[in-house]
Amino acid sequence: MGAKQFDYYIFIDYSEEFIGYIIIERGKIQEIMPKISKLRHYKEVNDKNTYLKALKKSINKNCLHNSLYSCKIKKMISTLEIYADIADFIFSNKNSKIFISLDDNQVSNFERMVRDIDGEKVRIIREGKLKRGSVEQRLSLIIDNLLNIERKDEVRK
Repeated sequence: MGAKQFDYYIFIDYSEEFIGYIIIERGKIQEIMPKISKLRHYKEVNDKNTYLKALKKSINKNCLHNSLYSCKIKKMISTLEIYADIADFIFSNKNSKIFISLDDNQVSNFERMVRDIDGEKVRIIREGKLKRGSVEQRLSLIIDNLLNIERKDEVRK
């Protein structure tokens, strides 16, 4: 895949009752990578609460959100809104090459929607097919962890 092939990288994921996405511009990848060096997949963490608490502090300290082109997290009931945002983005950036990583369970319907908008410059890949340790897989950990932080914060409310 390689971090130089695409103009934008979109990562869509869900965690229990939340769905979200992040959009990253190719030029921001080098800025983001040092900020996410300590990210791990949530399932691999032993002390999940401590990890998420430390991660939330790190994200705020490093101003990670400022490096993202766009980020949105909503309840699962708003899946259509999330997909509409992505569709609008693809439509607005027809001349850009776009990489989309999507949770394995949501690929087929989403692929049909993207094909109707602009299937030629958009590459959709299942999250489970991302090469472990690749730039794309490391970037996908951002939304994975943001969703888990949101889910844990919702439980505490």
